[in-house]
Amino acid sequence: MKAALAAKQEAVAPVEARKQRPAWVVPLVLIGLLELFLLFATSMTMEAKWSLFSFGCAIILWTTTSLNSAYVALGVVLFLVVTGTAKQELLFESLASDVIWLMIGSFILGGALQVTGLAEKLTNLVISRAKHVTSLFTLLTIVVQLLAFFIPSTSGRAAVLLPVFHSLTTEIGSRRLTKAMAILLPTIILVSTSSTMIGAGSHFIALDMLKEFSGKEISFIEWLLWGLPFGIVASFLSCRIVLILFLNKEERKRPLSGKKMTLTFSRNETYTMAIIAAMVIFWVTERLHGIEITTVTVIGAFLLTLPNVGVMKWKEGVQAVSWNLIIFVGAAIALGKSLIESGAAEWVMGRFFSVTDQLSGEATFPLLFVIIILSLTSHLYITSHTTRAVIFVPPLLYLASSLQVNEVAVLFIGIVGMNYCLTFPVSSKALLMFQEGEREIFQPRDLLRLSLSVGFVHLILMIVFYYVYWQWVGLSL
Repeated sequence: MKAALAAKQEAVAPVEARKQRPAWVVPLVLIGLLELFLLFATSMTMEAKWSLFSFGCAIILWTTTSLNSAYVALGVVLFLVVTGTAKQELLFESLASDVIWLMIGSFILGGALQVTGLAEKLTNLVISRAKHVTSLFTLLTIVVQLLAFFIPSTSGRAAVLLPVFHSLTTEIGSRRLTKAMAILLPTIILVSTSSTMIGAGSHFIALDMLKEFSGKEISFIEWLLWGLPFGIVASFLSCRIVLILFLNKEERKRPLSGKKMTLTFSRNETYTMAIIAAMVIFWVTERLHGIEITTVTVIGAFLLTLPNVGVMKWKEGVQAVSWNLIIFVGAAIALGKSLIESGAAEWVMGRFFSVTDQLSGEATFPLLFVIIILSLTSHLYITSHTTRAVIFVPPLLYLASSLQVNEVAVLFIGIVGMNYCLTFPVSSKALLMFQEGEREIFQPRDLLRLSLSVGFVHLILMIVFYYVYWQWVGLSL
């Protein structure tokens, strides 16, 4: 019996091996083709070739394998260091960037909101005032907008709202309302990302690349001026589209018996609110006192973890940090710098955006349209939010430089477009978190249906915002 079982296992093993081997065939073939292509690229320096090869390998591994994105990014940067293409200090300097510290502080802030239960309490307080389904969805949209200012991760905001979602849907008890709400929350989480600088880790990568490329910076208040109006309008339009697409008129007007809640906060909740209020004040008045947003955020995180005074222990604060994302962003920054410094990004710019040869800085609408279309569709072939920033920001900056247009405007408009990622569940962890459960709440076809409407509205809205608002407040191309 044992001999027969062993023989069966030996027979099955080669079959399993044959099934697993092809998973590496595609990336290896693509890497081989990339290497062959670069051998004939005689106009590039050797440093640029190594940088572009490493970058191409990262893209291939990100898109064709299940390897962790941070692990791939770190390995690629180490390869650049070993080959002598990049200095050893590149990675360590990137990990010491103010962007990294800003993210660490923001994650600790988000952890404090979850540990104290303040985020859930404030959310329940707002939605308790809903009189019918439409007002409930509107109030949820407002809550998600507010969370974008304090939790620098779309999946982090989704984690905060998930218990609220389960509580509401249990009370309402309607499958159609559950489905509509499961689609609404991640939609607004993603659409409202553009409202604030700390809305996503990709923003930090883009800002660092902008500073490295042109020496220009975007302050917290500038991003607020440009992004918040767009985020608010886009969020409420998206909310309205979800209501119309997934609920009928009777369901939208369905009355709700909201539970009355009192404004009573514990000592820890009051302390957290005071720290957050002080941080926001210092963020928006950076130009008056000169203390940078990163320093303010780290100070806030430090005060929230003070022994016997703060709302959580330092170890709990550290555990709230997504170190995988931190390493990914640090490695991505290093990779971006290598592409720029070696001249590889400029070389790619000349080829990849050859379609823009017919454009000029004076032809505003064609340039604007190209930037918006490229950025809005980027999530279709690059699912990771931060990876899109790594791949698209350098070419966008070189596009702006080659056409002698405003790099800040090109970058910001491109980032707003890249923040749109609603077409597939895999386009965002926030979508997956609300789709997954005891049963699949909504289907991929529901997102396709939603994206056809919201994507078109996003396109029109970005064009309208540019001509009506952005070009008059410092974002003129």
